[in-house]
Amino acid sequence: MKRRRGGPQGSDRRRRRPDERGNSFLDDFLSSILAVLGIGILLFAVSGVWPPLVAIQSGSMEPNIMTGDLVFVMEEHRFASQHQIQSTGVATARGTVGTGYEKFNLPGDVIVYEPDGDENAVPVIHRAAFWVNQSEDWSDKAQGRFLSEATSCAQMSNCPAPHDGFITLGDANGRYDQVGGRPTSAPVKPSWVIGTAEFNLPSIGFLRLRAGATAPATGTASAQVAAN
Repeated sequence: MKRRRGGPQGSDRRRRRPDERGNSFLDDFLSSILAVLGIGILLFAVSGVWPPLVAIQSGSMEPNIMTGDLVFVMEEHRFASQHQIQSTGVATARGTVGTGYEKFNLPGDVIVYEPDGDENAVPVIHRAAFWVNQSEDWSDKAQGRFLSEATSCAQMSNCPAPHDGFITLGDANGRYDQVGGRPTSAPVKPSWVIGTAEFNLPSIGFLRLRAGATAPATGTASAQVAAN
């Protein structure tokens, strides 16, 4: 009986030459890049916002959105609630109490916005509490425990309201973003809204924060989004 050449696998299998291994690695790498780009384009097509994912870097929205979560953000006018305020695409907590409309376990939309309209600032991701009109004394709409010990409009920052906009609040915070000695922002104009938070992926944002690759958000939010 003749001995088969090429070892136990037979002569039809041979070791890959170095150039073949290199080409295979390059093909795999390019395929991975194309897959990531394809997913990014798909998410952008659905959300209308870039980047469509923000990583939460602080705890102001806990326990409903946790530090390190990755949050999908959608342009606010897409699939807007019937409870939206004045065609802004955003529904407030005050306007949806008792309707069954909730986002992240509580009434009202959670929005990602540019504080004071500053495009260079870390975006904030907080809940839209209620809407105010320019020159309005909105102290009667506010819940006293979130007014940073103020008892009247005269003692509140941004009251009367300097312009139309949303009063916002982190779910874990003790005051509205618009009050206190150093407010996070004036009432949020619709033009400052980047989008609405739709769902979160727990803890995945930690990878993005460490890599510095995602928008951060503070709860206060950043294209990592911060949560103050």
